[in-house]
Amino acid sequence: MTELEVEQRSPEIQAYWEQLNCKFEAADRIFDECIKEAKALLSEEGVQQYIECAKFIGKMGRGVEPLLVYLQEAPMVASIVGEKILEDMKGFSYFLSTNTNYKTIVPFLQSLPAVARRLHSYEQLHHYFDILKKLLHDTTVSVLGKHTLYPSPGLPFLLDQAPRLLSQISLEGFKNWVNYGVRYYSKHPERQKDYFSLQAPDAVAVLQRERHGTLLVDNERKMDMYLRSMWDDADYLVPYSLAFDELRKPMPYYDDLGIRLPDVYDDMNGVRGVNRYRAALAHMAAHRRWSSKMVVDNWSPFQRVAVELFEDSRVEYLAMKRFPGLRKYFKALHPIPNECDLQLEGQSMVRLRLALVSRAILDEDFKVQNKDLNEFIQRFFEAMKDGKSSSEDMANIALSFTARTRRQTDLSSNIYFQNTEVDYRDDNRHLWIYIEQGDDEDTEFDHLKEQTQDEDSHTLPPRHYHEWDYNSQSYRPDWVSVYEAVHPSGNEKIIDNILEKHSALAKRLKAILDALKPQQKVRVRYQEEGSELDLDVAIRSLIDFKAGSQPDPRINMSHKNDGRDIAVMLVLDLSQSLNEKATGSNQTILELSQEAVSLLAWTIEKLGDKFSIGGFSSNTRHDVRYSHIKGFGEHFDSTVKGRLAAMEAKYSTRMGAAMRHAGHYLEGQKADKKLMLVLTDGEPADIDVDDDQLLIHDTHQAVKELQQEGIYSYCINLDPKADEYVQDIFGKNYTVIDNVDKLPEKLPQIFMALTK
Repeated sequence: MTELEVEQRSPEIQAYWEQLNCKFEAADRIFDECIKEAKALLSEEGVQQYIECAKFIGKMGRGVEPLLVYLQEAPMVASIVGEKILEDMKGFSYFLSTNTNYKTIVPFLQSLPAVARRLHSYEQLHHYFDILKKLLHDTTVSVLGKHTLYPSPGLPFLLDQAPRLLSQISLEGFKNWVNYGVRYYSKHPERQKDYFSLQAPDAVAVLQRERHGTLLVDNERKMDMYLRSMWDDADYLVPYSLAFDELRKPMPYYDDLGIRLPDVYDDMNGVRGVNRYRAALAHMAAHRRWSSKMVVDNWSPFQRVAVELFEDSRVEYLAMKRFPGLRKYFKALHPIPNECDLQLEGQSMVRLRLALVSRAILDEDFKVQNKDLNEFIQRFFEAMKDGKSSSEDMANIALSFTARTRRQTDLSSNIYFQNTEVDYRDDNRHLWIYIEQGDDEDTEFDHLKEQTQDEDSHTLPPRHYHEWDYNSQSYRPDWVSVYEAVHPSGNEKIIDNILEKHSALAKRLKAILDALKPQQKVRVRYQEEGSELDLDVAIRSLIDFKAGSQPDPRINMSHKNDGRDIAVMLVLDLSQSLNEKATGSNQTILELSQEAVSLLAWTIEKLGDKFSIGGFSSNTRHDVRYSHIKGFGEHFDSTVKGRLAAMEAKYSTRMGAAMRHAGHYLEGQKADKKLMLVLTDGEPADIDVDDDQLLIHDTHQAVKELQQEGIYSYCINLDPKADEYVQDIFGKNYTVIDNVDKLPEKLPQIFMALTK
């Protein structure tokens, strides 16, 4: 630009230009228009990312042309499929620049807007990049077996033809078409060029073979008008491909980012592809209008699938009542299950039973002979009579259905699928509320109110767990109900007094703790402020400075300790027997356990390990109590001390269910080692179990399940007779403490020995 034009440039655009840090005059000439378009199409964060990626591309050492094309085309591509594609465009350009295919950077960037308009979603365009990478790998390597000798002969022609190809076939068809060319012509460079330029006869033939179905991108306006006119609804329609997830085929769904649909639908059972789209949209629009969210944390997978089925049937019933013409499409697209197959042995028939119910609700001419299934079909229609049905009504029917119809074979991994999949229905993710926090977050139990655990004071529905029956060598499905709550609070000064009482022991433990604390030093590089200079980065920054480029200011480094990454779950047996006096002591076993746990919590807090504390007791399989005393995200502070001070002991010891529930929380922690410590004074038992071995075997099975999830279980047992059964449960992973008075001293020492 001339000096006059530079002076007329706005301060904001000039700031962006300086951030780009570019010396190319050609880029300077087009920059103003490009940044204006970027600001019109992208968010402020998107514009910043756009500039950063452009700066990187301009400094790849491949000339000005890749930068010019990126500046001109990237805003449009990002506005179509989302701003996170900017980083992918930069990454793929860099990938091309580092090998012999660097000359295709420009055609790659030039073709992207047209490709993005056809694919219309970030996921689709990301898969497109994967197809190109596979082509590069297979055709570049295959020429002479050396990756650095020859560029891919077919890539430039494919990039030129990609918009045309994607206007005629789906992304799955595009993938198949490319794979054919790679498979047959990877070792024939000239014929490869003919194929990917659509000059070879078989290229046209394969293209014709892959041309099928109705493409969503060609009917997007029709579908948008359908939603607006028929359902008074509107949202982004985002396509996805079925070609890139072979194990679990994706299903339609909707979320805050739009409605996701397959990129192509073939005609099916006399229903044209465009009407399959209408059926799928009608089903989701009905959910959006009539469904409400439900808390799902404590439902088993079988219960959840049943709730989905009945809710799907409810919204379709309401949709067909409003638009009777939908029924013919739903009936044609819904599979017709075979009731006779219910007699097959060795397979889980959950899906078949539900498919029979769904078909009978949809099609009045479809008759079911099974009495149980007919009863719930009738209950569905009774619930729909007054027109005031709700999602909660369907959930109640579904949970009853699961309890009435479940079979032992339902737990089989051999699941019956034939004629049970209704592919126009969505995956129902919009129905669920997960109160528990995700795996990446610390567990603090904010969703549970602090409360006393009286007979009827449960904050959440129960979480159901299976239980192992050693007699039949199989699980009893959804056999045990676990109710969870935050433990009520007491006087935290009780715990402070305990720690003061054992101050001498704490001093001895502290000496051991100092040896256990992480000593391994790890460098943290690229710091603007640090303990010492990072010479490699400093020299590189000096070179940039002398070359006239902006130097990297992050030339320092620091150190941190590393080498200990442990998550610990302490599970306390709070059964009635803890109220007994310890042999030769004036204190109860509960009081001694309280002291030991307080010292252990103090120890783990000093070490900095992530840990959680939970207590359990049981009053038959229908009422297992699990109390949250400390969450992984909480510190050992006055709140936790208050809960620990209020510990009470009552009821029985159904240990397997408690360990499975504790393992559910421990699994979500990111740690190299996951340790579950179980503190108990007796063997697993409950008042509704006559066979003494039943719960022992179930707890052993729970230990095996946890081990498969990478969780190491260890038992500290206070029962002098524990040697008779504890090895059957935990193998060699246990310690028996005969003198309970020694528990406050022994428990922290055992922990440190396990984790040193």
